[in-house]
Amino acid sequence: METQKSRGKYWIYFTIWLAIIIFMLATPQYRQFFWLALPGVCTYFALGMDIM
Repeated sequence: METQKSRGKYWIYFTIWLAIIIFMLATPQYRQFFWLALPGVCTYFALGMDIM
């Protein structure tokens, strides 16, 4: 029987990274650092959806 693993913490991390990326896009002086937050958003979205 396959065990169900909890993905709630990944969704919390995704939400935190998403807030960071929205903040960076909304603030002109941090717009150039948008690319630094993008891997966190993509990674935790994939983990939350159980793709990886």
